[in-house]
Amino acid sequence: MAGSTYGNTFKIMTWGESHGSGLGVVIDGCPAGLELDASDIQVMLNRRKPGQSKFVTPRKEDDEVQILSGIFEGRTTGTPISMMVLNKTQRSADYSEIASYYRPGHADYTFDEKFGFRDYRGGGRSSGRETIGRVAAGAVAKKILAALGINVTAYAREIGGIEIDYNNFNLEEMENNPFNMPDSNAAAQVEKYATEKIKECDSIGGIVECVVTGVMPGIGEPVFDKLDASLAKAVMSIGAVKGFEVGDGFAVAKATGLSNNDAFVMEEGKVVKKTNHAGGILGGMSDGSDIVIRAAFKPTPSISSDQETVNKNGENITVSIKGRHDPMIVPRAVVVVEAMTAVTLVDMIFENMTARMDRIADFYDRVRKQP
Repeated sequence: MAGSTYGNTFKIMTWGESHGSGLGVVIDGCPAGLELDASDIQVMLNRRKPGQSKFVTPRKEDDEVQILSGIFEGRTTGTPISMMVLNKTQRSADYSEIASYYRPGHADYTFDEKFGFRDYRGGGRSSGRETIGRVAAGAVAKKILAALGINVTAYAREIGGIEIDYNNFNLEEMENNPFNMPDSNAAAQVEKYATEKIKECDSIGGIVECVVTGVMPGIGEPVFDKLDASLAKAVMSIGAVKGFEVGDGFAVAKATGLSNNDAFVMEEGKVVKKTNHAGGILGGMSDGSDIVIRAAFKPTPSISSDQETVNKNGENITVSIKGRHDPMIVPRAVVVVEAMTAVTLVDMIFENMTARMDRIADFYDRVRKQP
């Protein structure tokens, strides 16, 4: 299976299945000397692990990371970093029934058409557990970015059509509700609505917003490897994402040039923008403003309500999906968006180091002058 590797200079390759022995990631291109241990990775993994509330899958997994290579005496060695999380509570029997039919909204049919057979236990590689490797890699990327003064923060902006109010915006509030929403009022409304949908054997979708601060201008390439295009690919590769926006996103279609353009001004000797409709990216390159992106997640397709589908014998049937599924994906997807954003930024920052001859010469001149 191709397509499990992402990145050009800072590369990640995820591996494993939902009901296999385990899942993980190999990172190639992480520089030596970064302080790193398992606790740095575990903090991120704990944010996505299942079983944290009634609004996500009840599957209980510790998701405890094991670092297999690339770290010595608490620092990266410059060699590939391999990390693994073992699966401990697989209940593959829950999925034996779906081997004979195609679940609506899932990749069952497309997997069969492409490969001729599929791992039907929880979806195999198309399972949400595949994101374990992404999040582990994102933890490493975030440490690299932190060393450069760059911060990546994602949160649930909207769930089930209920949006946060920016007048009530408080990132600390994310710790006080199971939805990762930085607005207590919106979270309370979501809890009521989500409880109703669970009783109706239904699910809901939502929008994750991610804000990146501290990015230097000029990151990204102006043609095919635009920063926004690369972020779009990274985020759209997350299962269940069906839409992506930068800055004002689709709202620009209703704007005019005068209202949409961000005016430049000088402030403390620097070029800055008075507004940020562009979301921190111009011409495919960062402009020094906050980078603002959004991802739209569809409702969880595994629901226990009756649905029409087709079995492998070509017969029309009605099914009710069994198993341990998320009533909504958004709360656990927040950290995944954060991770893929961080991985993309590190990759493009590393590539940017070869963009200007004067800076290459300056770097090696300083290296030669070191004692």
